[in-house]
Amino acid sequence: MSIEMMHKPEKAPFDESNFEFTNLLPSYRIDLRNPRNEMPDKFFNANLVSDWSQLSWKDVGKPYEVKTMSVDLRNWEREHEQKMPVKTSWEYFNRSFHEWFIKDVPKERSAAKEQLFLNMKQFNMNEVKTSIGELMRLSLWNYAHRVEDGIWDPRGKRALFEGLDVKKPNILFLGAAEGYEAMQLHAMYPGGQVVMVDYDEFCKTNRFAEFPDTYPFLGTNEQTGSPRVWYKKQMNIDYVVDDIRNLKYGKEFDIVMSVGLLEHVPDAYKEEILDFHRRFLKPGGYVIMTTPRNQWKSRMYYRVMSDVMNHTYRELMDIRQMGLYVYQSGFDIMRHGYMKVHNGIVAKQR
Repeated sequence: MSIEMMHKPEKAPFDESNFEFTNLLPSYRIDLRNPRNEMPDKFFNANLVSDWSQLSWKDVGKPYEVKTMSVDLRNWEREHEQKMPVKTSWEYFNRSFHEWFIKDVPKERSAAKEQLFLNMKQFNMNEVKTSIGELMRLSLWNYAHRVEDGIWDPRGKRALFEGLDVKKPNILFLGAAEGYEAMQLHAMYPGGQVVMVDYDEFCKTNRFAEFPDTYPFLGTNEQTGSPRVWYKKQMNIDYVVDDIRNLKYGKEFDIVMSVGLLEHVPDAYKEEILDFHRRFLKPGGYVIMTTPRNQWKSRMYYRVMSDVMNHTYRELMDIRQMGLYVYQSGFDIMRHGYMKVHNGIVAKQR
């Protein structure tokens, strides 16, 4: 079912007069700074590798595997006496993660502090431990998503996406979840179409459907080329619920992208994941991918947030490891670097 929403949203609280404005809302940050992508420090174009053909796994080592898994996953596997299926783990993750995106974080942090003080007053030490854990998760989420805006990271993503030689591109987003990155890309290169694909229907009916209509994306006015504010309901989006292995598209997309997909499978399946990007790409088209960075902040995040985040196999990579997977799968890397919490690569098929 096509979701073609080209009218102006009922409430469009921001426009071009609000450039350089930023504000913390209860669940996320509004950030209209740097509308012309002139700040150089939001995507570090690392240029760590000048010749990918000379790089080997001996040089870079293998990614860091996150092994602290969620309580829900461990309980499910204990109850069913089997390993949780991949699709089930993705469904558990989506529901858990979405709950955090829609939280009123300041309100919940305040309630968590009150509960902690009450449990301490009553010397209920088991509940004190639980309350401390919840407060730690809320504080870390508040910093990572609201204060730093490291998960959506609009300035970093725009810097990664800038300078593509496309007009009115057809964009395919594999494993789309709420679809944030494709909407940001569509705002920057308007006039085409986005096809989002995820095999968990919850991603379409909840994660995407509940993404706020009033969230402003900084993009481009296709008539003048000047910066412009876009909203979800002004974009041409088709959300497909299916396994990406079942897609019947040909090589018809100018851009094929994924965000946080490659790191969810061990090496035996990475070539298949990368082939999904190749098989739908027009000649000369772009592949855009991100993965979480292997840094101490990310390791801490996935440990503290394990009950929220860790329902599936997960790795943390440095940009050379990510790039080597991409290069050895038959792509030339046009740009590689990193943002606040993600690696980013723009590539073309060799």
